[in-house]
Amino acid sequence: MNKQFQRWGYIFAFPAVLVITLMFIIPMFQNIYLSLFESDGISAMRFTGFGNYLNMFRDGNFLRSVFNSVLWVAFTIVFSVGAGLLIAVFVNGIKGEKLIKSVFFMPLAISFVSVGAIWWYMYSKEYGVLNECLRLLGFKTKVDWLYRIPLNNFSLLVAWSWQQLGGNLVMFLMGLTSIPSEQIEASRIDGCNKWRTFIHITFPMLRPITTVVVGMAIVNSFKAFDLIYIMTRGGPVRSSETLAVNMFVESFQRNHQGYGAAIGVFLTLLILPITAVYMRATSAVDHADNK
Repeated sequence: MNKQFQRWGYIFAFPAVLVITLMFIIPMFQNIYLSLFESDGISAMRFTGFGNYLNMFRDGNFLRSVFNSVLWVAFTIVFSVGAGLLIAVFVNGIKGEKLIKSVFFMPLAISFVSVGAIWWYMYSKEYGVLNECLRLLGFKTKVDWLYRIPLNNFSLLVAWSWQQLGGNLVMFLMGLTSIPSEQIEASRIDGCNKWRTFIHITFPMLRPITTVVVGMAIVNSFKAFDLIYIMTRGGPVRSSETLAVNMFVESFQRNHQGYGAAIGVFLTLLILPITAVYMRATSAVDHADNK
């Protein structure tokens, strides 16, 4: 009977394995192979070995995209994840929690392209809502939010954090509901105020879900593309490119497909260990829930 179940398990798993192999594994190895060549996608490829990888670290645009990606990760963790945690602790159990959760989660239901279009109009120098608000406050200068360096990167990060905040908030609220109320009540009986209860009870018990949220935030930040490309195309003068945007520009706009493939491999190697930690944390959370 067990062998029969095992046989059916292989049969049902085969379509998924086939799709993953065709859509992910084979293209991954093709990308690694392409990264060893100089190619524009039209003429014959020329083998360069690790030349593309060496050129990356001599390319100012690539190094700037690495810095921007790290900036996105740091900003996301501090503001999107940190704010999500604080808001979750504040709204947990209060009247209107579901409404507040819905309001914050709503941006996450909007596509990145739509969010980019919305915030592009908000940041518009001539017709944007933000400059109009400044005018009503008495400021006469129109701020060029998306085309002034380094303001453009922080403007993009505000739009990104606005969309990501809701998902982090909901995840932390899920974690808060799993904390036994007896421990919170015991800490209050012992004379702990809300801050000490949060530091010594709530936050340590949120560690597994915090690892999951931070892992998701880091991976998503490194992969950020749609929002940036819609709002700035990586400009001006490639100042707002992240690694994902830099890979796209080199591969499909500058026709340096071998070089773009090398950037893709670098980005994958950067994300893989983070993904492994995230998956391990997710398994730990699932195991704890099953208990």
